[in-house]
Amino acid sequence: MSKLKTPVGCPCGGPSYETCCGPFIVGAKVPETAEQLMRSRYTAYSLRNEPYLLSTWHESTRPTEKIVRPDEKLQWLGLEVKSALRLRQRKAEAQPNEDFVEFVARLRVDGRGQRLHELSRFLREPGDGGLRWFYVDGEFPE
Repeated sequence: MSKLKTPVGCPCGGPSYETCCGPFIVGAKVPETAEQLMRSRYTAYSLRNEPYLLSTWHESTRPTEKIVRPDEKLQWLGLEVKSALRLRQRKAEAQPNEDFVEFVARLRVDGRGQRLHELSRFLREPGDGGLRWFYVDGEFPE
């Protein structure tokens, strides 16, 4: 029986997968902030963990088709969180169970470098055992 290989450093940029996104992905902990959820989703994408991605996607926008294709030549290279705190401060009058995280993810598809710049929207709603953050959708700033 083979073990799933996990990275030493966390793909999201944290010092250790085991102390950063790992506990969220294996279900030992629930992300307390939208930024933690966004980082763990980036890590799940880099590990091709479709079940985690789907379980953290809001049911109103969750895709029905496959989102991870094993034959796709895709490599996630790095993550930069641009403005989680600044957006929270600017949207102080917004709903307490809604948050936004802006990030840039670098990736390589079929050997070609790309970047994904997204302003993601998250909602906190009742879920397994209490309130949980869910990814809803995103906009792509110019």
